[in-house]
Amino acid sequence: MINESTVLKRETVGLRRYTDALAPYAVTILRILVGVTFLLHGFPRLANIGGFAGFLTSLGVPAPSLFAFLVTALEVGGGLLLILGLGTRWVSLLFVIEMLVTTLLVKLPNAGFIAPQGGGAGAELDLLLLAAALILLTQGSGALSIERNVLKREL
Repeated sequence: MINESTVLKRETVGLRRYTDALAPYAVTILRILVGVTFLLHGFPRLANIGGFAGFLTSLGVPAPSLFAFLVTALEVGGGLLLILGLGTRWVSLLFVIEMLVTTLLVKLPNAGFIAPQGGGAGAELDLLLLAAALILLTQGSGALSIERNVLKREL
């Protein structure tokens, strides 16, 4: 008969004994990578916010100049905040909203899950960023962050 101690001994022999050491830093790594991704997607919009507003106009978005500014500010500012580990849950909530809107109103209706070659971007990256933002929303900033290590509290 298999008892609990047998299961635990077998578990430590597998891959888990190596991954347990990295587990406390997984959310930190995710947070930094998501922050860098949004920051890098926001920089081109920052350089041509009028072009982004024009794109939003072509999609029928109301107040396209306002939303172009808000999305750009969120991606650049929010990306920087995630990299630093400041306001992670709040920024992640805003990214969840952005990715839901982008995925449901722009990507899936126009390009599908994976866009055909030369057909623009599909929804796959947006869905991954949505999932990552949901994880950060529920888990917080992770082991290495300004919130946890300097402020000693979440914002």
